[in-house]
Amino acid sequence: MFIVNYKDLRLSFNEFHDVTDNDMPQYGECCLLELKTGAYTAGSWHPSGNGRSTAGSFIRGTADAIESAEVERWHSLGRYDLTESLEKEGSNWINLGPEKEGCRSVQFADFKSFADGKNPKQEQYCLLIMKDGSLEAGRWRNWPHDEAGGTFLYSPALSGHSSDMVWAWTPLSIDQFFAMELERENEKKREKKLNKSPWVDPELFKYGTDINVYYEKALEKLREEFSWATLTMMRKCTPVWQIAPLHGKYVFGQISKNCYDDSDIVTPWTEGACADEFIDFLCRYTHDTVKHSNPEEKFKFGTDINVYLEKAFNKVKKDYRWLDKKMIGKTWQYDIQRVDGDLEFVRKYRDESEYSVYDVESAERFLECVESDYQSTALHENTITDRYSVPFGHVELHGWNLERYDVYRLETGDYMVRVTAGNRTAGGSRDFFITPYCFEAKTYEEFLDQYLEIVPDYSFGLGKKELLPNKDLKTFLGY
Repeated sequence: MFIVNYKDLRLSFNEFHDVTDNDMPQYGECCLLELKTGAYTAGSWHPSGNGRSTAGSFIRGTADAIESAEVERWHSLGRYDLTESLEKEGSNWINLGPEKEGCRSVQFADFKSFADGKNPKQEQYCLLIMKDGSLEAGRWRNWPHDEAGGTFLYSPALSGHSSDMVWAWTPLSIDQFFAMELERENEKKREKKLNKSPWVDPELFKYGTDINVYYEKALEKLREEFSWATLTMMRKCTPVWQIAPLHGKYVFGQISKNCYDDSDIVTPWTEGACADEFIDFLCRYTHDTVKHSNPEEKFKFGTDINVYLEKAFNKVKKDYRWLDKKMIGKTWQYDIQRVDGDLEFVRKYRDESEYSVYDVESAERFLECVESDYQSTALHENTITDRYSVPFGHVELHGWNLERYDVYRLETGDYMVRVTAGNRTAGGSRDFFITPYCFEAKTYEEFLDQYLEIVPDYSFGLGKKELLPNKDLKTFLGY
């Protein structure tokens, strides 16, 4: 337990190494840096080439590094453990390296602590005293909705020291990233001040500053072509338009969240200069969404959800013969409910407490989606009893490499294929049920003609040329 008062603490760095002496730290060593500009920062040393020269960079984070040519001298951070000094009552001056006459020294003070509710400013690069007594450095990043408070980033791939690992911190010099953040914060303050009393353009907001008025006027025009049009249908076309202040005046805009700090980003409408032009734009913007929301097409089989579910079940049952309604009840649940005044298909998964809108434009499209859910459920419920892995050489699929091509025999005697592909950073698998009509073929070659309609070679890598000579696969499939 450290008992030193961090507010009175001074750290004196007395053992600097001049870069001009070709004296560089060990690879990966974290160092305090004095730049040629007189500023102070830190970073971990990564030499270039064979590492025998001063060429290289001090890494501070992702796309954040200081080239050695910018550095005057460095001082190790990683070689010190301050535990003994910090546990000594009244210790408020700690020398890092021996004090010598004429040596280069610099002191750091004004330490702060998270224990007192003190946070660095966003993007501020800081010297850190860790709770284990070691010295580190990092750039403060307070992520939106981060319950831990934030992180000091110090290397690529967003590696960082979390706030609960840090005993005390003090800022180092302002750098370009922190300067940019300060300017951004100042711009936000200027914007906030400008937007306290935004100007209203009389031509642009002839009908006032309630966005609902403009949607309603656009609705009147849309109903000349689509009698079923509603405001709910129009607002399905996202992002919706709003009236918001921007640079001291009201604009028609779309508002999104900045993932960096959760602030609002207003993207203004720029396709016209008056209210009626915006209303015409709203009609064009929502036209296709309203066109494809015709209730007569969407609910052509009525508003009893069981009618749709029965149709989907009967169609899937023809090929997936083992499917029963108990299996379906374990996964998706569907309904038709009124949402914001309009009827909608809705669904929820397993134990979810609320339904969500399942936005489709027609009854046929809804049935296709339900059928796909039922097919996945049926395959999941059919136990795999045997597998044959199809051998192949190098196969590239639209930038991905084929990794596995497996044929499975299921408990019911049916077959399924799983194709797996990936690249250096991502990958995935897809399952395909070999429908019974494929096995109506008299010969293995005729079977492949039917099979390749389900798992086509142009999409999944292996075609008739590769599969026809495979006697083991032929036998596995019962031919």
